[in-house]
Amino acid sequence: MDATATDATTARPAPTLSPAATARRIQQALAAELDVREEQITATVELLDGGATVPFISRYRKEATGGLDDTQMRLLEERLRYLRELEERRQVVLESIAEQSKLTASLERDVLAADSKQRLEDLYLPYRKKRRTKAQIAREAGLEPLADALLGDPTLVPEDEAAGFVDADKDVADPKAALDGAKQILMERFAEDAALVGRLRQRLWDDGILSARVMKGKEQEGAKFSDYFEHDEPLHKAPSHRALAMLRGRNEGVLSLALKLEGEDELPRHPMEGAIAAHFSLEDQGRAADRWLKEVVRWTWRVKLYTHLESELIGRLRERAEQEAIQVFADNLKDLLLAAPAGPKATLGLDPGLRTGVKVAVVDATGKYVDQATLYPHAPHNRWDASVAELVRLVERHDVELIAIGNGTASRETDKLAADVLTRLSGRRLQKVMVNEAGASIYSASEYAAREFPDLDVTIRGAVSIARRLQDPLGELVKIEPKSIGVGQYQHDVSQVQLGRSLEAVVEDCVNGVGVDLNMASSALLSRVAGLNTTLAENIVAHRDANGRFASRKELLKVSRLGPRTFEQCAGFLRIAEGENPLDTSAVHPEAYPLVERIARAHGRELPSLLGDSSFLRSVKPAEFTDEHFGLPTVTDILRELDKPGRDPRPEFRFAEFKEGVETLKDLEPGMKLEGVVTNVTHFGAFVDIGVHQDGLVHISALSQKYVADPREVVKAGDIVSVKVMEVDIPRGRIALSMRMSDTPGEKGAGGEARRGGEGNRGGRSQTGGGRQERGGRGSGSSAGGGAAPANNAMAAALLNARKSKS
Repeated sequence: MDATATDATTARPAPTLSPAATARRIQQALAAELDVREEQITATVELLDGGATVPFISRYRKEATGGLDDTQMRLLEERLRYLRELEERRQVVLESIAEQSKLTASLERDVLAADSKQRLEDLYLPYRKKRRTKAQIAREAGLEPLADALLGDPTLVPEDEAAGFVDADKDVADPKAALDGAKQILMERFAEDAALVGRLRQRLWDDGILSARVMKGKEQEGAKFSDYFEHDEPLHKAPSHRALAMLRGRNEGVLSLALKLEGEDELPRHPMEGAIAAHFSLEDQGRAADRWLKEVVRWTWRVKLYTHLESELIGRLRERAEQEAIQVFADNLKDLLLAAPAGPKATLGLDPGLRTGVKVAVVDATGKYVDQATLYPHAPHNRWDASVAELVRLVERHDVELIAIGNGTASRETDKLAADVLTRLSGRRLQKVMVNEAGASIYSASEYAAREFPDLDVTIRGAVSIARRLQDPLGELVKIEPKSIGVGQYQHDVSQVQLGRSLEAVVEDCVNGVGVDLNMASSALLSRVAGLNTTLAENIVAHRDANGRFASRKELLKVSRLGPRTFEQCAGFLRIAEGENPLDTSAVHPEAYPLVERIARAHGRELPSLLGDSSFLRSVKPAEFTDEHFGLPTVTDILRELDKPGRDPRPEFRFAEFKEGVETLKDLEPGMKLEGVVTNVTHFGAFVDIGVHQDGLVHISALSQKYVADPREVVKAGDIVSVKVMEVDIPRGRIALSMRMSDTPGEKGAGGEARRGGEGNRGGRSQTGGGRQERGGRGSGSSAGGGAAPANNAMAAALLNARKSKS
């Protein structure tokens, strides 16, 4: 045996992976996945590890990151977390194998090269400490030589060879018992071969069919899953909404799920058994041990590998589906948070109700609560005229310009009430707007609301929230836990940790993207600013209450526990209108004020005169003002910000006009054209509120005359759209809509109503708390899915895609 072979098979101690070497491995991997220079990754990771926030880095450290935006940064942050966990696990695996004196040079190379947790665990499987298996018992009985002999020479007669291993003292009573023990040894060996398991796993992922069947006797109980009572589709192509629907059906005991290969039942031997035999060069040539070895292979697949791989791959499908569902929620939440604000106008909020009455709250132009009432215009009280009179009084008393109507129970009836008020006050500039009240009840019962309005009834707090979210959706929605806003797809079926982390990142990015008025913002909004937390936000508000408004950003340093490091992170995102320094109203960071002053001096201008002077700013050459502190990206950003200082990136305010007389599903007729608001966008289409207490679905195929790969190419949450009613299913509470006005109801495929899809919750309002439930609905075989990367590489693929879209 040569030296190389000896080195490859001789046990060795575990290598010590230094922190520096480990960090370098991670940074090299990230650089390759992002297709950027390693120096960019190194600088970004150093900033993150130093406590810098993603919004701060992506906006104010572009020279270091090479211009990575906040989306790419979030993906990098998530992938960095995964790779660090992988490296920690790698060291544990190496040390464990070395402690068993089984770490060889070749195994060490394989472990160091493992690029996913799954590959690492495959390699570790034979060495993982586990309970005493049948194979281990057989080895202790001395049966491994029998297994090796029959595997190495299939011409041997199994029964004859086994006779020599009979030993009553070792519980090997007869040749059959010896052969059973030898079979267990080979089964375990085959099932723990990392290369084989990896190959079988990939083939099942690529070619496997996910088969769903209804459990006997569950047809009526599980009617909502009827689309999946007899359903087969390629595993790796199953879109997230259908995958999660089937998994929910299984969890509720309605469906059974199985993983199969096409045509396997018609073949004399399962294809995977053939793959196992081929891997170990086993072929049935009619030799004495071939039949026995064939049985070993069969049992390896059916007992050891099939259940394990089926569970693992359905788990991978779930993980991928969860990632997609979380992304859907994040996208919808972002659209909702960045919805157009109506602005600083006195607003009257109506929280609709029938028996319990309509709760009314008035807030002034700054969002401050000023008045309230409870009205009973609807049955059984029917105090319509008195309710209209009271609303008229409140509008006139507080010079109200907007009436915000929550879209929960009795919303259309209450909308009529508001219409009567507008008729009575036709001479006033007054508008009524239907507002998505999702999460208002969560806020009203929260600890924050109790501190904000200790003397108000819970129901009136909800009306205040409805009014304020019309004025400024972002400022009000940050007070609600993101998961409670309810714009997700199967949100309760996904990892709550990952969902929470993703949604918190969305809120942070939205708040910092818009900017926050330091002298007006609530502590809830301030706590979302980069670098701040709940304690610091409350300290800022306390300082403001005690000392009056902030005159400059630098006064933040007087706030208790807010030091220079925190100031660096948060200052650029906080705005001060009419402050001492005109730059305080912009997104220019205080650290760059000297640069702006240098630009002003170089052109003989006063600093205030620069703001908004587009023609002058376009004439400034950014390259003339770069130095060792500020590169071309930062100078360019500063000039752009000076052109429109403090510009709100949110769109102009618009609202939908619901059709009079269309208030329930029974009022809908196929062919009817309506206006509505997009409330939720999924992979298979968009849900639209048309004012009937039940959202309709515009299937992805009915969003446009052109092919649509992703519904978000066409619509986003909050959009005002025109739709045509294609089908109304009152018993199931489903409405099929189309945004193609040329579609004819009843035609095959029109509006996507005939397509199969996910069960889901179908867009209805919750009758408790007034919020919306999760959205779900019928999808399409083409609505999502396609070839996706394995779960452990999904984040890497997303990083690369983000980088490509950036370039």
